[in-house]
Amino acid sequence: MPRTRLAPSPTGALHLGNARSFLVNWALARQQGWEIVLRVEDLDGPRVKAGANEEAIDVLQWLGIDWDAGPFTQRSDLAPYRAALEQLAAQGDVYPCRCTRKEIEAASLSAPHGDEHELRYPGTCRPATPTPLPPEALEQSGVAWRLRVPDGTTTFIDHVAGEHIHNIAATTGDFLVATKEGLPSYQLAVVVDDARQGIDRIVRGDDLLGSTHRQLLLQHRLGIAPPPAYYHLPLVVGADGRRLAKRHGDSRISLYRDLGVTPERIIGLLAQWCGLGPRRNLSATEFLAAFDLAKLPRQPITFTAQDDAWLRA
Repeated sequence: MPRTRLAPSPTGALHLGNARSFLVNWALARQQGWEIVLRVEDLDGPRVKAGANEEAIDVLQWLGIDWDAGPFTQRSDLAPYRAALEQLAAQGDVYPCRCTRKEIEAASLSAPHGDEHELRYPGTCRPATPTPLPPEALEQSGVAWRLRVPDGTTTFIDHVAGEHIHNIAATTGDFLVATKEGLPSYQLAVVVDDARQGIDRIVRGDDLLGSTHRQLLLQHRLGIAPPPAYYHLPLVVGADGRRLAKRHGDSRISLYRDLGVTPERIIGLLAQWCGLGPRRNLSATEFLAAFDLAKLPRQPITFTAQDDAWLRA
């Protein structure tokens, strides 16, 4: 049976944009007969907020979203990531990097990658030729590990965004697969988790289209096949056109719940954002019955002051 995952990250509270993605993912899964895994992606240590795991799960349940397996966390078992890193090392696909972010910023003429968290790596520590390494080489302290990225573009077909072409070498270069703290990067962890949990349907925001190319490269290097089917949704953005965030005001689901806003009111707004007609109160079950992927807008949705006022009315 096909499987998808809801994968909240406990680096902050779920906001309206997150909720729309999770609701669409859930509705697609229930319509198509996919199993749903709940996986809390809790590896980003410095940014993880206390209690955010529990709050994310509570908010999803409050909205009427359910799942078939989990919740699973990543930090509870790091062994699968280590095994993947050892495989990449043995193949000569990774190398140690001691560069700091400041050094990368100083050496690179490129602007930050689109996810705003990763600069293009200029290749400072990259060996001239691939070098297979034994597992004990990974015990070096104070080093991160990067994947050797080939030149050129890659292409995949997304079920929402269509054909997507990307050049990893030009945008992020050799990207991180493990941090100096000894933890797997997001890119490595998500590939390993999706493979071991049988995830073959991935629904998420289109800000991760570029990441998908990196993940497909990792899947290839790790011998993971076939690749999942991807559904990248246009984002909910603020008035400035940027991904919805704190800078646009407080759009947390928990805020609206504390104000007495009902889940039906929130889902009603999300339904309008999904092309399901004028906003009106809807339950998750009613959203499920009405949802049609073909009606989903193919452009970003702007969260406005009028949207906020309607929720609070």
